Amino acid sequence: MKKILIGLILGLMTQPLLAQDQEPLDLEKAIQQGLENNFQVKIAVETISLRQGEIGLGWSAFFPVVDAIYTRSYANEDVVQTFRNDPETPIEILGARTQSENFTMAAIYGFRPEAVVAIKRLGQLAEISELDAKVAVENTVAAISTAYYRLVLELQRYEVLERTLELSQARLDIAQAQYELGGAGKRDFLTAEVDYNTDLSLLKSQSQVIEAARINLNELMALEPGVKFFVNDTITVGDELRLLDLEENALLQNKQWLITQRQENVAFLQLRELQVARLPAINLNASYADNTFNSVAGFLIQNQRSGFNYGGNISFNLFSGFALNRQIQNAKVQQRIQNYTVDQFEIQLKSDLYRAFNTYMNNRELLEIEQRNYAVAKESSEIALERFRLGIASYLEFRDAQVNLLTAENRLITSIYNIKEQEIELMRLSGKIYFENSSDQLPLN
Repeated sequence: MKKILIGLILGLMTQPLLAQDQEPLDLEKAIQQGLENNFQVKIAVETISLRQGEIGLGWSAFFPVVDAIYTRSYANEDVVQTFRNDPETPIEILGARTQSENFTMAAIYGFRPEAVVAIKRLGQLAEISELDAKVAVENTVAAISTAYYRLVLELQRYEVLERTLELSQARLDIAQAQYELGGAGKRDFLTAEVDYNTDLSLLKSQSQVIEAARINLNELMALEPGVKFFVNDTITVGDELRLLDLEENALLQNKQWLITQRQENVAFLQLRELQVARLPAINLNASYADNTFNSVAGFLIQNQRSGFNYGGNISFNLFSGFALNRQIQNAKVQQRIQNYTVDQFEIQLKSDLYRAFNTYMNNRELLEIEQRNYAVAKESSEIALERFRLGIASYLEFRDAQVNLLTAENRLITSIYNIKEQEIELMRLSGKIYFENSSDQLPLN
C-alpha cells in the first residue's frame, strides 16, 4: 500500500542512549524475531500437533485390534495314577515330564456409528487449533507493531525536548550576556537558568521512558531486557481506510470470528455424536490357535489342535438409566449457547470495528489541525526568539512561545502515532494484519 509520509521533517538521529555500533532494528525484523521467539506463538503451534494426533487416535477406531500370544511351559512331576478298571494296582511315575506349546492370534473389530461423527468433530477442533495459532500470530504482530511505533514516538519526543533545550540554552546565553553587560537584571538570568534546568530534567525523564518502551518491545520479541538495538525510523500512515471494506473483511477473515463459527459446528457434531450412539454397534472377532500338549503320564501322550475361530455380534443399548437422554439434552443446550455466542460475537466484532474506525477518522481530522497549529507555533517561536535577542520582548513572551512550540510538536507527533495505532487495530480486526486469507499457511513449522 502506498504510504504517505505525514508529520515533521524530523529525521531520527542516533540517540545518546544508543551506541553507534548497535544492531539496527526495523519493524519487519522485529516482527520476524517475535514470531520466531514468542512463546505464545510456539505454544499455539504445538497445540496444532496435539489436535492432529487426536485425529489419528480417532481413526484408530476404524481398524481392528490384533493380538498375538505365544506360550510355552514345562513341568516335571511325580505322578501316581489309579484307574477305575484296576483300582488295586496304581501306577507311579517319578519325574513325569509334561510340555505344552500354545500360539494364538486374535483380532477384534468393533464398529460404532458415532465414531464417524467423532472424526468430523476432531477435524473441526484441529481447524480451531490452527486458527488459534493464527490469532496468536496476529496478536503478536499487532502488539510488536504498536510497541515498535511507541518506541519511535518516544524517540521523536526526545528529539523535540532536545530542540527545546537548545532554545532554552540560547535564551540562557542571551540572558547571561545581557546581565553581564548590565542590560537586564539578575532575575531574568536566574529565571532563564531555572527554565533550562526544567527542560533538562524533562529530557532525562524521557530517557527513562525510552528505556521502558525498549524493554516492552524486547519482551514481545522474547529477548532479554538488556538487549540493545538501534531504531532509526519514522511513523507513516497509509491511505484512508474504508469502513465497508474493513467490515466485509472482518466477517470473512477475522480468525476469532471463524473460531466462533467452528465452535458452533463442534456443538452440533457433539449432539449428533450422542444421537447416533442410539444406533446398534457391530462387533466382529476372529482367532487362529495352534496348541500342542505332550505328557508322559495319562492316557494322552500328545494332544495337538490348530484352526480358526470366528464370530460376531450386534449390540444395542436398551436402557442406561436415562444417561444418554440427559447427555443429549445437555448437548442441545450447549448448541443453543454456542448459537447465541456466535450472534453476540458478531455484534461485538462490528462494534469494536466501528469504535476503532471512529477514533481513526477523528485522529485523521485532528492531524490536519495539529499540522496547522505546529506551523503557527513554530513561526511564533522564531519571531519570539528574534525579538528576545533584540531586547524588545520579555523572557515571559519568549518562554510562552517556547512552551507553545513544545506542546504543538508533541501533539502533532502523538496524533500521527494515534492514527498508526488505530490502523494496526483496524487491520487486526479485519483479519488482514498478517495473513492475506484465512486459508494461508502458518509461517512456522
